[in-house]
Amino acid sequence: MEFTLKQRLLSLQSYMMSFAIRLTGNRDKASDLLQETTLKVLDNQGKYSDNVNFSGWVLTIMRNIFINNYRKRVRYNTVFDDTEELSHLNQSQESGLQSPEETVAVHEIMQVLNELSAFYREPFTLYVKGYKYVEISRLMHLPIGTVKSRIFFARRILRDRLSVYRTQD
Repeated sequence: MEFTLKQRLLSLQSYMMSFAIRLTGNRDKASDLLQETTLKVLDNQGKYSDNVNFSGWVLTIMRNIFINNYRKRVRYNTVFDDTEELSHLNQSQESGLQSPEETVAVHEIMQVLNELSAFYREPFTLYVKGYKYVEISRLMHLPIGTVKSRIFFARRILRDRLSVYRTQD
C-alpha cells in the first residue's frame, strides 16, 4: 500500500517538530515554522518526485524557510543612518544617561579629562572624536610617534585616576 504525500507528511510531524525546535530553540517559534513548512510542502507537492528522499526534501524546505525568515529579521532590524555627522555612527542609539550613577561617572570622567594638561588632553580628545593618528599628527604638527605616546599616557592617567569604575573580571 502506497502512502499519499499528505499521509507521509503527517507521519513526519513529530520529527519535523524536533528539527524545528533545534533550529529555533523555542517551542512556539518551532510550532510556527512547522505550520509554515507544512503549508509550503502542500503548496509545492507537484514539485516532489518519488525518487527523492521525502523527509530530506521536507526538512530542506523547513531549513530554507528558517534561513529566509532569519534573513528577513536581520534586514528588518538593520538601521540605516544617513546622517552627515559620521561621529554618530559608533554611538549607542539609547537616549542619554540612565541613572544618577552614570551622571556622576560622566561628570568625574570629564573632570579628570579637563585636569590633564593640554599636552595630553588635546591629542587624546581628537583621538576620542575619531581622528586617526596620522590626522592628529598633521593637525598638531607633531611626529606620529609623539601623538601615539601622548594618547597612550593620557589613557594610562585616566585609567589610574578612574580605577574605581573598573569592573572586576
